[in-house]
Amino acid sequence: MADAVSIKQNEITKLQQEIQAAGNLSQPGAEPARYGWGYNRTNNRTFEYGTAYQIGKGDANTDNPVTRRYPLGNKAAIANDVRKWLANANKPHDDWKAASQSYQNVDAKKKQLAKAQQELVQLEADAAQAAAEAAKKQAAQQAAQQAQQQQNIQQLQQGYATTFKNLVTDPAANVTQATVSNIDPNAAGTQIAQGTGQAPNLATQYSASTVGTTAQAAAPDPLMQASLVNPSMSQQGISNAMQAVNPAQGTLSPQAMANAAQMNPSQTQVGNLQAAQGQAIMMNNPVQRQIQAGELISGVADATTAAAFAEQIQAAQATPSQQAMVQEQLSGLMQDFQGANPPAWAAGAMRAALGKMAQRGLGASSLAGQAVVQAAMESALPIAMADAKTISQFEMQNLTNRQQRAMLSAQQRAQFIGQEFDQQFQARVQNAGRIADVANMNFTAEQQVALENSRMANSMNMTNLSNKQAIVMAEAAAITQLEQQNLSNQQQAAVQNAQAFLQMDMTNLSNRQQTALFKGQQIAQSIFTDQAATNAARQFNASSENQTNQFLASLKSQVSQFNTTQTNAISQFNSGQKNAAEQFNSSVQNQRDQFNTQNKLVVAQANAQWRQNVQTINTSSENAANMETARVANQLTTTMVDQLWQRERDIMDFVFKSSESAKERALELILADKKYDEYAIARQDQQSAAKWSIFAQLALGLT
Repeated sequence: MADAVSIKQNEITKLQQEIQAAGNLSQPGAEPARYGWGYNRTNNRTFEYGTAYQIGKGDANTDNPVTRRYPLGNKAAIANDVRKWLANANKPHDDWKAASQSYQNVDAKKKQLAKAQQELVQLEADAAQAAAEAAKKQAAQQAAQQAQQQQNIQQLQQGYATTFKNLVTDPAANVTQATVSNIDPNAAGTQIAQGTGQAPNLATQYSASTVGTTAQAAAPDPLMQASLVNPSMSQQGISNAMQAVNPAQGTLSPQAMANAAQMNPSQTQVGNLQAAQGQAIMMNNPVQRQIQAGELISGVADATTAAAFAEQIQAAQATPSQQAMVQEQLSGLMQDFQGANPPAWAAGAMRAALGKMAQRGLGASSLAGQAVVQAAMESALPIAMADAKTISQFEMQNLTNRQQRAMLSAQQRAQFIGQEFDQQFQARVQNAGRIADVANMNFTAEQQVALENSRMANSMNMTNLSNKQAIVMAEAAAITQLEQQNLSNQQQAAVQNAQAFLQMDMTNLSNRQQTALFKGQQIAQSIFTDQAATNAARQFNASSENQTNQFLASLKSQVSQFNTTQTNAISQFNSGQKNAAEQFNSSVQNQRDQFNTQNKLVVAQANAQWRQNVQTINTSSENAANMETARVANQLTTTMVDQLWQRERDIMDFVFKSSESAKERALELILADKKYDEYAIARQDQQSAAKWSIFAQLALGLT
């Protein structure tokens, strides 16, 4: 409701601002004349011009020319001129229209404002009524809450008293022990019954099926007779034909005999050659490595120089200057008394001394002068002491700085000396190492040069010897090859000639022998061919008969073997099936017995483990509840003891602080009174001193 009132108030404020911004508008009055326009032409249709008329008056004034005449085709220029004329002629009507629109808008907003104000009044009334009802309801709620709070406070006070009493007498009474729900190990379904999951003791037995003896194959007829072959013999015919065949014979001609070429080994030119020989160059190593100058190093530390440097270091010393003396500072301050104007630091003391002497009636006596001088010196003494102390502190600090600077220089110099010793020693080590490296390199280079020279000389000698030996061997090989080639050529020529004559003799003999053999072969071949045809016919007939008889005998044997094999196979199969069935039945029975035994063990173990777990969980829950109860009770006892001690400490601290505060207030009052008296005495002294100071200045002419 409050949000609706706020929204409506904002709406009314916005409408009032808009109406105020629009101003106090009056009603525009009657509507002014409004004009339109069109085209027209002359009678001879040569020119055209624009005409204007008042809208709403009919066609009576439609021929009122507003532009000059233009030739035909200039409508754009005519329209431009008419537009300017209409802008001036219709301006009153446009202004009236704009004013009417503004007036209507303001009038509509005024009506909207009046309506919004009425709605605001209604909303405020509704809001007031709702607020009254809400206040009444809230008052009732507050009264109920106060009553409930009062009741709660009483209950809390009673509970607090009981709880506090229990904390002192019986802390465990304030602790609510947790209720432990134990697990019943004998509940239904918590244990596995005996015999659960057991299979029957006897397994189903398997009986093997057997196969009967099959039908036997019939045996073939056992009566068989083999056919015999009587071969035809061709020996007599061959013997008769071969009697006329005689072998051809021949003899070697003298030219077919080859004589071997020979040579005496002592007459060869190879025996006169000598093998090349050489002599190796042996290297004697005369170079011996010696330690060179600079390879040995010695230390660089000089204890005498270091001791002399350390003994030269003296502590910085100084004596106090004259400016650090109070006497010197006091003398300088006394020099400020020049002329009739005393220094500012002594003027106050001098005025106070003069005032006191004037109070005693001794303002113009010598005692007054001595008192003034004494007061000036007493005023100068603290200043002189402060100045001397300041200068002394500066001198002490300067002496300390010089000592520190000397020590820093000595330390830096000692470090530089140590670094110089280290650098010199390192330089010597590096120089000795470099010298040794150079000496080793020179020695190695000399050794390598000597070895290389010896190696090159031996290589050259070996190469020369190898070249000489190669030339000798090449000459021996060339001579041997030439002599062997000559001997081989002679031997080959003799063999070739003998082979030519022998070949001719062998060819003639072979031709005669072949002719005789061909004749005999042809005769024997014809006899063999005729006899072979006869024997082949006889063998084919006998073989066909024998093959038939052999097939019948083989068939009978195969039938007998097949019947025997079938009988043996069926017997073996039946026996194997019976054995397999017995083995299967025994295996199944053993597996079932093992399963039942293992299942019994698993059930017993599960039941035992369930009881153990339940007992352990119940015991653990009870122990946890008891432990938590004891812990909370101990905490409550500890908290109560701490609160009692804290209460006693707070009471004692309050009493002590109250007593001390009262004493401090009394002391501050006494000190304030004393301080006020001191201020009064000091003020009187200052006034008296100022007065006598003025008198003294007047008397001494210091003004």
